[in-house]
Amino acid sequence: MIHDVSFTVPGDSGAPLRVPAWRLDSGLPGPRAHLQAGVHGDEIAGMLVLHKLLPRLAEAAARGLLRGSVTLVPQANPLGIAQFRQGRILGRVHEPSSRNFNRGFPGSAAQERPLGNLAVWQKGLAELAAQADIVLDLHTDDEALPYLYLHQCFWPAGEDLATALGAEVAILWEGDSDGAFEEVVIAPWLAEGRFEGRLVSTVELRGQGDVSDALAERDADGLYDFLRARGLIADPVQLPEWRGRAVPIGQMETVFAPTSGVLVFERELGDLVQAGERFARVIATPGDPASERALVAPQAGLMLTRYRDRLVPQGAIVAKFTGSEPSSTWAGGALDP
Repeated sequence: MIHDVSFTVPGDSGAPLRVPAWRLDSGLPGPRAHLQAGVHGDEIAGMLVLHKLLPRLAEAAARGLLRGSVTLVPQANPLGIAQFRQGRILGRVHEPSSRNFNRGFPGSAAQERPLGNLAVWQKGLAELAAQADIVLDLHTDDEALPYLYLHQCFWPAGEDLATALGAEVAILWEGDSDGAFEEVVIAPWLAEGRFEGRLVSTVELRGQGDVSDALAERDADGLYDFLRARGLIADPVQLPEWRGRAVPIGQMETVFAPTSGVLVFERELGDLVQAGERFARVIATPGDPASERALVAPQAGLMLTRYRDRLVPQGAIVAKFTGSEPSSTWAGGALDP
């Protein structure tokens, strides 16, 4: 049976906004999972994935295959999806407070009476996931291969998720992640020191433009198989061995635009680029050959992400690469601001 566990938050105008959420509870012993998408309101792929996954889980429950419970929040951020400007959604940052929607979750969750609608929303999501053993937060990058963020305590146990979703890279973090949703979930687990059977991950489902039935069905299949492998669905599956790369976050290389201008990539996502090898250029003043600035890889690695637009502002993240040595620019926290 599907239970409506939606909650409301005050919108920026004061009018109540609904966060739609559904829970399937078997009443039987088993894992408790929480899956959500769209914490950044402009990252759409996961919304379609969970839209396709929900009826499959309902069918499994109807067939008596569900163990434990699963909560789905397919469109988690009504504040973000309301921020349309000139035909484009600006869902990464909460405009009234200028705060990234996926930062500050621990502080909001700790407030007995949250101050401001952003904190009310963050606390509501944190409470909805609080009893779960498995928590997946679905995001997308600009342009990217599929990849995962996981705390290092979940590795290599989290290889099953990477395998099921076809993720080519797992980025392993420690310390803190600048208050992302993942951090508020893991905090009590770290205090207990108990991780068996638990997992929390930020899942990056490629890029913002990668929204299609074919990709969503592939990812829904992957999530379904992962939940089977974890015992939430009593239909066992043997996942193949993962053949991707696990990279400590401090070894990830982030390349920034040295100037604004026309961005031209000369290598593709997934390409292995050698140290010092040119992978893109920025033309600051079209018409002036002397204005071209070549961008090179700081160390050998896989091109994991790329800037989506082809007119880039100075200081924007142009690309991220895996690395095998500590990055000279690593300063702690999350990879993105």
